[in-house]
Amino acid sequence: MHDPLQYIGKFLIMLGVVIAGVGALLLLFRHTGIPLLWKLPGDVVIQRKNFTVYFPITTSVILSIILSLIFWIIGRR
Repeated sequence: MHDPLQYIGKFLIMLGVVIAGVGALLLLFRHTGIPLLWKLPGDVVIQRKNFTVYFPITTSVILSIILSLIFWIIGRR
């Protein structure tokens, strides 16, 4: 029987690696942006005189699918 703290520890390490990876990507592409993830068709942008609201619907769905696949592959091990 495995200790639950072992699972929590592994999860936190994986989460840290993912966060560090995303941070590194944001630093690499800070001036140009990540071209495949921003302003996709299906993302909603509302611009008015005093404000802009951005709803990244398509981007969120794509990131969700990618992360689900990554965690599914990791979970099969």
